[in-house]
Amino acid sequence: MNFHEYQAKQLFADYGIAVPAGQVARTADEAVAAAQAIGGDFWVVKAQIHAGGRGKAGGVKLAKTLDQVREYATAMLGTKMETYQTAGVALPIEQVLVTQATDIAKELYLSVLVDRGTQAVTFIASSDGGVEIEKTAEENPDALHTLNVSYVQGLQAYQCRELGFAMGLNAKQVNQLTKIMLGLFKLFNDRDLALVELNPLAILTNGDLAVLDGKVDSDDNAAFRHPDLVALRDIAQEDATEALAREHDLNYVTMDGDIGCMVNGAGLAMATMDVIKLEGGSPANFLDVGGGATKARVTEAFKLILSSDDVRAIFVNIFGGIVRCDMIAEGIIAAVKDVGVRIPVVVRLEGTNVQAGRDLLKSSGLDIISADDINDGARKVVAAAKKAA
Repeated sequence: MNFHEYQAKQLFADYGIAVPAGQVARTADEAVAAAQAIGGDFWVVKAQIHAGGRGKAGGVKLAKTLDQVREYATAMLGTKMETYQTAGVALPIEQVLVTQATDIAKELYLSVLVDRGTQAVTFIASSDGGVEIEKTAEENPDALHTLNVSYVQGLQAYQCRELGFAMGLNAKQVNQLTKIMLGLFKLFNDRDLALVELNPLAILTNGDLAVLDGKVDSDDNAAFRHPDLVALRDIAQEDATEALAREHDLNYVTMDGDIGCMVNGAGLAMATMDVIKLEGGSPANFLDVGGGATKARVTEAFKLILSSDDVRAIFVNIFGGIVRCDMIAEGIIAAVKDVGVRIPVVVRLEGTNVQAGRDLLKSSGLDIISADDINDGARKVVAAAKKAA
């Protein structure tokens, strides 16, 4: 689950990490009131969406007067914004963050994540931060410093100091970085996060470090332990179909193809999409219905797939391990009837009671195309989609 910048900064503050004064606003009047409450002569008005790259897209503005605060907030609120991180989707701007403006001498980068390769919580830092961090990683990877934290010992202060000096910071800044890193490490573990990114972590003209922007992603598998984080979820920033799938405990990701996929098991689902591509087709979604592919789950899965007008055929690829193939076939037949599917459906079943399941599909009287294996199914569904185009 992703969080807005203002929510991330509140989490930082809860763990003793200093952030510039700021208030979130949902109207232009609230934005002006926020600027007045913060005080000073300069403010930054920042669009709140679940994506980076807002500055390049016009979502970060420096206001020198209260009239400009109102102007920028009015221009942003109620509109949609697309950045290079939104994959072509424009996200709604329903609130802006008004923050205290700061004088920046240099922008740094700092993130925390789980590195699967080393099986460790890992810090990645660079003395070259800001909007070009992706370019830095590509063109000058030596500018990135990596610190893998021992699961047994945890993050040690001396490791933070070593990283700070490697980034070219002075003694005062290294001490500040150490406090920030120790706070982030505790936050990351306490709240079961998947990613924390500070970009920029800035050196101000007075020499102090300041967290000017932050991104936080949590691990959905630990959501049951953190109802307070779940309460921060902004469904308006999510794909509507994916949000609906989550309500039914279905793993669904929207894609831009025309072949709907219904599979049980994430590995099999990815293999299914690969084979469809190999046969010249294009998947419309990733959908894992899980091991217990009941009638209710299969019905909801069909509804999700058919919510897209682009889908021209559906490939159901199920391995009957936990649930028998004949039970899965009964669920597919009932779901096709209940939902009223009007496009070709190709079904490949394998596993326990597979022949009984195939017999049920054959005798159902429905226009269901049976496949012998995953490759046969992919060929048939690609052909069906092309014929329906």
